[in-house]
Amino acid sequence: MKKKVVLAYSGGLDTSCIVHWLRERDYEVICFMADLGQQEDMKVLKRRAFQAGASKVFIGDLKNEFIHEFIYPAIRAGAVYEDRYLLATALGRPLIAKSLVELARKEKAGFVAHGCTGKGNDQVRIELTVNILAPELKIIAPVRDWEFRSRDEEIEYLRKNKIPIEITKKKPYSLDKNLWGVSIECGVLEDPYTEPPESAFQISRAPEKAPDRPEYVEIDFKEGIPVRLNGKQFKPQGLIERLNEIGGRHGVGRSDMVENRLVGIKSREIYEAPAGWMVHIAHRELEALVLDRQTSDFKRGIAVEYGKLIYNGLWYSPLKGALDAFINTTQQRVTGKVRLKLFKGKCACVGRKSLNSLYRKELATYTEEDEFDQKMAEGFIRITGMPYLRKE
Repeated sequence: MKKKVVLAYSGGLDTSCIVHWLRERDYEVICFMADLGQQEDMKVLKRRAFQAGASKVFIGDLKNEFIHEFIYPAIRAGAVYEDRYLLATALGRPLIAKSLVELARKEKAGFVAHGCTGKGNDQVRIELTVNILAPELKIIAPVRDWEFRSRDEEIEYLRKNKIPIEITKKKPYSLDKNLWGVSIECGVLEDPYTEPPESAFQISRAPEKAPDRPEYVEIDFKEGIPVRLNGKQFKPQGLIERLNEIGGRHGVGRSDMVENRLVGIKSREIYEAPAGWMVHIAHRELEALVLDRQTSDFKRGIAVEYGKLIYNGLWYSPLKGALDAFINTTQQRVTGKVRLKLFKGKCACVGRKSLNSLYRKELATYTEEDEFDQKMAEGFIRITGMPYLRKE
């Protein structure tokens, strides 16, 4: 009797090789494809999985769960990794791993498998999640063990076994795309001094080719969640897709960074997240308007730690749950409207308002409407400086 394994199948180079590679080692391979809004032709990928040797192929429409249970918490937390990565790929991995566990139990499989490399972050994110949710399952990571030493060898392996693949030696980028953004690596991008070719980018226009006139957008939030765009109510997926379209047209949301991977190496990564950066900037500005100074200062530190937890694959950790409790409390006030200006790759907040605003014009103004008692400042300064006074 063959051993059953549920494979996280993307339809790309690595996982297409893995299906056939596992079959050659007497596994029955059940493929699971997660639809996170990557806008790929799932029928084509499903056919490719069967051509590679899969016994069954399941497609999970996870877009709604991805938005509500993963993207929204990240927005409310203000999660960014090393200031420039909005964690689109990292957010999708625990959801994919959870789905693998559920399918493995349904199909009575004793193994799950993935196509992550031994020097990447995704192996950690998937395997930690599986270990937390289903420690009884065994994990197979072929890319860490197999004989292939390069992507070119994998391409030749697929060609030899007559398995179709779209990746070519001329454009060997590794892409991961979902609703929240695109991650791009490999090829010429492995030289951190080489400017990313325009062909690498997937959903955004080069800033120098963006419109010559700025565009303004308004995003409404309810308790930290974006709910309206330019006064119009959108379904969650539709709002994100529309923001990606608008922001991408203006070249917004590109990041070119050398990041510190969890496994200890540095990696050059290219990211696109037009919707993500527009929402993040707007959310941050609204928080500045409605949160008191102590809460705001403390939450900035929480945001950094939350981003690290996501990046490091600890979505289901106790600490993440504890941080959620704090974040959810802060977001009760984060309701209002933010106006953004998009121009040549830049996204700037140019207006914000909320019924929960802590801004008081009569205290901040320098006009005759000023109600601030400036005489209080002398005593405040004396008290503030008291710990630093020395006797002569």
